[in-house]
Amino acid sequence: MTDYSDMIQPDKGQDARPIHLVDKKTYDEWLKGRSARERAHLAAVGFKPDAFVHAILPGDDPEKWAVVTTVADVASLSAWCLAKLGQILPEGRYRLEGQQPGKALFGWMSAQYRFDAYKSKAPAKGPRVLLTTDVGTIAPIVAEMRAVALVRDLVNTPAADMGPAAIEKAAERIAKAHGGKLTVTKGEALEQGYPMIHAVGRAAAKHHAPRLIEIEWGKEDHPRVALVGKGISFDSGGLDIKPAAGMRLMKKDMGGAAHVLALAELVMASGLPVRLHCLVAAAENAISSDAFRPGDVLKSRKGLTVEIGNTDAEGRLVLGDALAKAGEAQPELIVDFATLTGAARVALEQAHAELLSHAGQRHAARVALGPDLPPLFANDDALAEAMIAGGIERDDPLWRMPLWDPYADLLETDIADLGNAGSSPFAGSITAALFLKRFVPEGTAWAHLDTFAWRPSAKPGRPKGGAALGLRAAWAMLQTRYDRRAKG
Repeated sequence: MTDYSDMIQPDKGQDARPIHLVDKKTYDEWLKGRSARERAHLAAVGFKPDAFVHAILPGDDPEKWAVVTTVADVASLSAWCLAKLGQILPEGRYRLEGQQPGKALFGWMSAQYRFDAYKSKAPAKGPRVLLTTDVGTIAPIVAEMRAVALVRDLVNTPAADMGPAAIEKAAERIAKAHGGKLTVTKGEALEQGYPMIHAVGRAAAKHHAPRLIEIEWGKEDHPRVALVGKGISFDSGGLDIKPAAGMRLMKKDMGGAAHVLALAELVMASGLPVRLHCLVAAAENAISSDAFRPGDVLKSRKGLTVEIGNTDAEGRLVLGDALAKAGEAQPELIVDFATLTGAARVALEQAHAELLSHAGQRHAARVALGPDLPPLFANDDALAEAMIAGGIERDDPLWRMPLWDPYADLLETDIADLGNAGSSPFAGSITAALFLKRFVPEGTAWAHLDTFAWRPSAKPGRPKGGAALGLRAAWAMLQTRYDRRAKG
């Protein structure tokens, strides 16, 4: 595993190549202070202060070159403004001239992430190191980067190697590393206690058997917080089978589990004063003679009965049982992560046709918000505001969507308490959230993040593949809410 602490070091005056930051407002004044040789070079290469372009500034000695790069605003650096440099500069040490990198340290590290576990010959590259005198920021931002890398690694791993048992092993490592208690429920105990998780996963091979994975950590007298994750290790769609294009990325359907495991590790490693309860509902939605069927009625842990309208709406089923379990301990806060709707993102040219089908209504959130902006649902305004504020502060944005109760009638069914699929092709992401709401205890603050957990294309610092979307926003909220040290 990459040691991200190698990429940021305290600035003790060691040799390092300078990086000059400019923007459209400051460029002309900065240029006046450069040597004639540097000005001629920048003119020759056609350098202009457009955002996120850079140039090498030659020095008198061939080894004494520097870098100039443009950012949107020199006075307010984003997490991503140095990501391109962190990705493409030669290995070595660098420092910003005249200021500290602040949260841009995150993008610098993120750009150096690689998933090469399956490469026969992984490229050997030394780190690009950024120096900072603000040494207090190093450990927290490295911890966040490690959490993001964990999400990416788990999601990028193929489903054959990241089934429910492998998700359990990841949880076991985290629990052991931080003194947490691991509990795993499977087999007959799962069937009796968590019937919807069992039903979704019962068609899978024995070595991919479903289970509920729990980690508990922290002092009993601290505020109780539950993190709940959807861990569908592969989603074929079940008997309502997905088309091939929709199934291609379904190794990422355990992205919710990846997020809560990474968030739980941040909580434990930092010593956040909470009583943590992390729950992952892990199953493979496979197809066999024992698969659950459209029209079946499932019992749930909470006692509600659920008629199956579509076996491809399985994530809300496993989350329902996990949320019910979380609520039994009366936490003051529940946060769940799930690749719940739009999990099989279609190409834009397919979107119209898909939106006419039942499966297509589940793409609505992604068509509306795209892959980078997770929908946030919450039953508590203050919690929603804190999550959104955390996303803005960390450059990990969320967009609040309504828990519009009048749409609850779309989940009504003739023979059960509710259905798992809306009766209309509209409001798919909202009805999914309303389904989950039925399993959350009345009066408990609850947030649901419908994360995509994937980037279809690369951006600086944000590679194509598994993605942590909403993780750092949720972590910022938890820190603001519970970390007394941060409040002085």
